Amino acid sequence: MAHPIPADPGYVQRLRESFARQQAMHTLGAVLDTVEPGHVVITMRHRPELTQQHGFVHAGIVSTALDSACGYAAFSLMPADAAVLTIEFKVNLLAPARGPWLRLEGRVTKAGRTISVVDGRAYQHEAGGDTHTLIATMSATMMTVVGRGIAG
Repeated sequence: MAHPIPADPGYVQRLRESFARQQAMHTLGAVLDTVEPGHVVITMRHRPELTQQHGFVHAGIVSTALDSACGYAAFSLMPADAAVLTIEFKVNLLAPARGPWLRLEGRVTKAGRTISVVDGRAYQHEAGGDTHTLIATMSATMMTVVGRGIAG
């Protein structure tokens, strides 16, 4: 999607305020790094309490953070009075999430009035930050919710 235009000129503040209320991301230690129209980046450190039995960040944790990146990418293009909900997603796990930190990106492929399609990518960054490995992809469908008592 080339240079999408947000429906709400105050989308950055609205999105950051919404992310700050999301306790799941707080629990994971996830940080909202980049906010652009139709594109969001979340970063997260590898922490022992987020791992499975082999010491990799658990696939469910990676999926949760990728879902948020995709949802907020779609949310960035929605009207000021909208909220976003995930309808469905598919995750492909490509490599173990070793860390030391992860970069989770959501990018809108097709923004619609009610339904948006978003692609997600999760990368593991090595110590020093120059080397990164694609560890997971996501294809997600997000719904714009207006007037149902759900706030952004």
